[in-house]
Amino acid sequence: MRSAAPAPRVIAVVGPTAAGKSDLGVFLAQQLGGEVVNADSMQLYRGMDIGTAKLTPDERGGVPHHLLDIWDVTEPANVALYQKLARAEIDRLLAEGRTPVLVGGSGLYVRGAIDVLDFPGTDPAVRARLEGELEQEGPGALHRRLAAADPEAARVILPGNGRRIVRALEVIEITGQPFTANLPTHESVYDTVQIGVDVGRPELDERITLRVDRMWEAGLVDEVRALEERGLRDGRTASRALGYQQILAAFAGDCTEDEARAETVRATKRFARRQDSWFRRDPRVHWMSGATHDRAELPHQALALVERAVTA
Repeated sequence: MRSAAPAPRVIAVVGPTAAGKSDLGVFLAQQLGGEVVNADSMQLYRGMDIGTAKLTPDERGGVPHHLLDIWDVTEPANVALYQKLARAEIDRLLAEGRTPVLVGGSGLYVRGAIDVLDFPGTDPAVRARLEGELEQEGPGALHRRLAAADPEAARVILPGNGRRIVRALEVIEITGQPFTANLPTHESVYDTVQIGVDVGRPELDERITLRVDRMWEAGLVDEVRALEERGLRDGRTASRALGYQQILAAFAGDCTEDEARAETVRATKRFARRQDSWFRRDPRVHWMSGATHDRAELPHQALALVERAVTA
């Protein structure tokens, strides 16, 4: 008797910035008859190309990429909207017999796409009041308030991250529940194979430094200047992107361009550590070495893992 066809699979390639996720995603899509669905929150923005390491059309190897360049830099991030868009792309690809390959290091966006996760709505009046309090009192005071209302949320949200603190307090006020009650679980919507690209910290730090140098050489400063004319400073999310925030500060005279470059390197290294910590907490991620000495083997090992999972 013929066995039933395997359940539709989604592939997710995750891990810290500069680990090599984008190239691996292209390879897997080529081999599996798939298409890439972007899960990098900053690559959703039009014109933010150099600073987000967005693959050029040539680098995409003929593989269709979805959910790139869909928002203007003045629009705030909206993970709930992203969830709807990403699932629509995944469902369409599965219906067409194509393999969705989700690629990105924005942890909440990845989880929003593939896991059971409902995002509470927003209340403009509550949000405006909390943002006013943030401006008057500073993030420290609001973080202490969050710690009293939801200690677990205060533990995972940095005291200086005013935007996330405001969102957590807003959710608590709207829902009457702790913010952490709305954090993602490990319950999947899709049958997903998650591949984490692992690069040791010293090597990853070197890659980040080299990547930032190349971004500057490729014209990141000019890219930010052009986006500033299109309203980048007014974008609550885009203006805080790594590299863009630091260069805007240099334009404003708050630091030199060399200082902005050095701070971009430091901030990106810190961000990579947070990304790594986020994905390490998910026991479903299969970690594979993306170190330079293993780079030639990584694509084939990842493909073998996916094929084993599909036929298991």
